[in-house]
Amino acid sequence: MIVSKTLKTVLAVPILALAFTAQAADDPSIKGDLRKNIQASMNDFIQQQNINGSMYVYDAVDGKLLKLKLDKLHSGIVKKGDFYVSCADFRDGDGRKVDIDFLVRPSDNGLITTQALVHSIDGNKRKYHLEKM
Repeated sequence: MIVSKTLKTVLAVPILALAFTAQAADDPSIKGDLRKNIQASMNDFIQQQNINGSMYVYDAVDGKLLKLKLDKLHSGIVKKGDFYVSCADFRDGDGRKVDIDFLVRPSDNGLITTQALVHSIDGNKRKYHLEKM
């Protein structure tokens, strides 16, 4: 009986860790107008890139252009290097969930979203590093 409880505990810890890492990160110090303006910049970028209801993003890992439909914008925002990063969930033509990170940077004219990066496909994360810029 003790072995069974221990085994359940050992198995539950990684599952809980996965549950917490699956949620988008968020920096609570990014608030107010800054938060609203970051999200507005990201939303404007998505709308400007929209062609007949789809956004196209190049997947550098798979070497192909993805045609994506927006599911939802995430509210979480973090700062990585000189960029604010927030994300949105999309679906591709095969129904896969594609998490796209948007890089937002301050400029003389306000905040500008400069890039969309594939962060994960069906939960399989892609790595990129902005901190070294």
